[in-house]
Amino acid sequence: MPALSIITASFNSASVIETAIDSVLNQSLKDLEYLVVDGGSTDATTAIVRAHEARFDGRLRWLSEQDRGMYDALNKGICLATGDVIGILNADDFLATDHILGQIAAAFDDPDVDCVFGNIRFVRDPDLGRTVRYYRAKHFRPWMLRFGFMPPHPSFFARRELFERFGAYKTDYRISADYELLVRFLWVHRLRYRYLDLTTTRMRLGGVSTRSLKSTYVLNREIVKACRENGMFTALPLLFFKYLFKVFELLNTSENENAADGGTVVRGD
Repeated sequence: MPALSIITASFNSASVIETAIDSVLNQSLKDLEYLVVDGGSTDATTAIVRAHEARFDGRLRWLSEQDRGMYDALNKGICLATGDVIGILNADDFLATDHILGQIAAAFDDPDVDCVFGNIRFVRDPDLGRTVRYYRAKHFRPWMLRFGFMPPHPSFFARRELFERFGAYKTDYRISADYELLVRFLWVHRLRYRYLDLTTTRMRLGGVSTRSLKSTYVLNREIVKACRENGMFTALPLLFFKYLFKVFELLNTSENENAADGGTVVRGD
C-alpha cells in the first residue's frame, strides 16, 4: 500500500486547525506523513501544531514563514513531501472518518490509477456533524470542467510524481489554482482517475471563494482563464449551469444526511 502525504496550508487558523490535525492523527493508516505549512501566523496556530508533534511520532513536520498565499504554501508542502500520494486538507476542514485515508491508499494499489476523488459534506459551526450540503462527484466527467464543474478538491489525491511531471499550483491565481490544476491533470494530460463513492472530508462553509459576490466573480473569471490557458473553450454564461446543480444538492441534503456512503467505483481515462 502506498505511503500518503497530507498537506495543510495555514494562516491564523488557531480557531479551527486542531480539528484538522486531530482528524489526521486519528487515522488508522500509519504509513502517513503530515505537513503543515504556515504563512507566519500571529495567533496561536503554530503553538497548537507544536503541541501535537509528540503524538505523531515524527511524522508531523511543519514550518512557519511568510509566503505568497495558500497556493505558494501548498507548493512548498509538495516539495517537502516524501509520500507516494499527496492529498490536501484545508486548515478549516477535517477528514470524515478515522479510516478514510486507508481506503484511499488502497485504491492506489492499482498501478493504473493516477488520482482518486470522492465526495465531501459541507458543515457549519457549531454542529459539525450536520450536513448542510452534500457534494457527490459520481457523475463528474472531465468535459464538464468547461461548465464550472469539478471534483471536490479536498477529496482529490494524486501520485506525487504527477506534480513533478506536470507542475503544481499556479500562484498567479487568487482563488482557482486548484481548478486550473484539475483542468491540466484531468483534461490536458488525461490522467486515469478513480471515483470512490465515499465522503472523504467535512468542509466548513465560509471559504474565500464564497465570501462575497466579488469573490464569486473572481472565482468565475479565473475558471474561464484556467480553461482557456489549457485549450478548453468556456465563457462566463456557461458557468451558470453549476449554480442550478448546487440548488439540486441543497434539495437532496436531507435525503443524504444520514445515508451511509457506498463503495461505487467509476474509472476514467
